[in-house]
Amino acid sequence: MKKKKDKKAEKQPLIDEILDFAKVMCVTGIIVILVYTFIGRQAWVSGESMEPTLLDKDFLILRSLLYTPEQGDIIACNSPGLGKVIVKRIAAVGGQTVTVDFEKGKVYVDGEEFLVDGIDNITLLREGRDITDLTVPEGKYFVLGDNRQNSNDSRSTEVGFVDREDILGKAVLRLFPFNRISTF
Repeated sequence: MKKKKDKKAEKQPLIDEILDFAKVMCVTGIIVILVYTFIGRQAWVSGESMEPTLLDKDFLILRSLLYTPEQGDIIACNSPGLGKVIVKRIAAVGGQTVTVDFEKGKVYVDGEEFLVDGIDNITLLREGRDITDLTVPEGKYFVLGDNRQNSNDSRSTEVGFVDREDILGKAVLRLFPFNRISTF
């Protein structure tokens, strides 16, 4: 009789340990989902449209909680026209006027040249990207790649204006590759 009680006593702590482990895993999973959904997200850069600022396959951490998009921010957003997530820079917000001077290769927002530190990149006239003057509707954003000759951005009808709901967050940290870790 004593031998049976010992086996039962041994099984109970094992079951308790398994249940404790399952509880910890469930709570951890819920926390990860909440953090990913409401606080921060991640994105991979795909292509050369953000060079030299970002390179293909850079891994970014995004801030999404209480984030209000502003001109100059690097963001990741859903692009329904392309069917994928894209990483671009906000050039203009709702209510601002964008003018593209293809002869000079410059972009102006509300009459001032849109400049990005360290980027000296002209904007060329390409098929399907012949906009010259437009006003960004409220709640929408005009985005550009830093490498404007090789960027599918708001100048293209495939991307167009970006809705606020499609913005996943602002890039705050490049985490990979490790030799290029940096903040934005």
